Amino acid sequence: MDQLDIARWQFGVTTVYHFIFVPITIGLSLLTAILQTAYVRTGNDVYRRAARFWGKLFLINFALGVATGIVQEFQFGMAWSDYSRYVGDIFGAPLAIEGLLAFFLESTFLGLWIFGWDRLPQRVHLATIWAAAIGTILSAYFILAANSWMQHPVGYRINPSTHRAELTDFPAVLTNSTTLGAFPHVVLAAFMTGAALMIAVAAWHLARGRNTDVMRPSLKLAAWVLLGSAVGVVISGDAQAKIMTEQQPMKMAAAEALYDTVAPASFSLFTIGSLNGDDEVFSIRVPRLLSYLATGSWNGRVEGVNDVQRDSEAAFGPGDYRPNVPITYWSFRLMIGLGLLAAGVAAALLLLLGRPGRRLRRRRSGGDAVPRWLWRVAVWSLPAVILANSFGWIFTEMGRQPWVVYGALKTADGVSPTVSAGTIATSLAVFTLLYGVLAVIEVGLMVKYAKAGPEPAVEPSEDRPMAFAY
Repeated sequence: MDQLDIARWQFGVTTVYHFIFVPITIGLSLLTAILQTAYVRTGNDVYRRAARFWGKLFLINFALGVATGIVQEFQFGMAWSDYSRYVGDIFGAPLAIEGLLAFFLESTFLGLWIFGWDRLPQRVHLATIWAAAIGTILSAYFILAANSWMQHPVGYRINPSTHRAELTDFPAVLTNSTTLGAFPHVVLAAFMTGAALMIAVAAWHLARGRNTDVMRPSLKLAAWVLLGSAVGVVISGDAQAKIMTEQQPMKMAAAEALYDTVAPASFSLFTIGSLNGDDEVFSIRVPRLLSYLATGSWNGRVEGVNDVQRDSEAAFGPGDYRPNVPITYWSFRLMIGLGLLAAGVAAALLLLLGRPGRRLRRRRSGGDAVPRWLWRVAVWSLPAVILANSFGWIFTEMGRQPWVVYGALKTADGVSPTVSAGTIATSLAVFTLLYGVLAVIEVGLMVKYAKAGPEPAVEPSEDRPMAFAY
């Protein structure tokens, strides 16, 4: 591999690893705030214990997310200096706001929430967790604004003397149609991820008959959030697909491995053999579905890879403007399939737990109970949603290639010219090793506190701050 390939691997590994923590943080912050709100409104101690328990897992995940996110900032200047020089005037603005406003908002109020148990008035303390949750969502918006500018650059001009992109309309960057389409999709997927973690941990406890007073309402809340968010993800994903078709027709064509323009276009759920149709062995297709996803019409015309390639050469000059079609095709389907699988698990849990008289575990004498296999499947819904998020971002970024800023700057032109392949390879090895260690720490802490369960029920007067709050 050359310098460019290693730099791409380095940033790809960092991004996918970091984004494991981001959606869990966003999702758990909201769920913790909801549970604490229920406690303040009802005075039911179960909700207080639930909020404190899930808050611990949220804090562990937040800390690891911060540690891995900082590395990405350095990579822009180290491995991608030409990219940073070209777009830094624009790309850096939303990232600066994210760091100075959103991150400090969530960090400050999160600190107040940790140390504020029994020290702040109840409603003021509740406001701190909501402020932290809002901060995580604002962080997501500004970061997505920066990423969306790479997908669809707006509000800028090219300085003819410096050959750099310069910001001319910052509101246009923040209200980019790509941002407005991606934000609800990504945030709702994050809510799904936080809910999936809550379902997995609660299912583990309920399958063993432990902490049922806290875990049963937690599981029901998480199942409703996951199912509702999944519906929102489908709706926002449909809108996003139409924006993507208009702005990046090559990505939509690659998502279906559609090489020739057709109308109407079918959508293949699963294909065995060559994706270009030369040696196709077996394929399950839904007639006209791709036309609707791309254009909003069941008879819509969808451009193929070959035609978009020809148009790109006419617009940008000779070159190969096709992404890696197999990766784009399969990551798109894995994103959708794994997300729908987790939503199905949430629906099954709500259906079974909502039946009158339904018990959590089967007694020796028999009777109506939740099947044990469903608890096992519920635990595995967490990695399913995490992988769905990862495949979604792999599709988004790989499908844009060979552009780092679509239509303006190629990925090959953004890499640092003076940093050798050996230097980047060394940093890639170090990052991979470091992230492996952090993964062991993260999983160890999460499993330890998840298995420990919530604190024992106590009288309100005996309430104590979180064990690690001092």
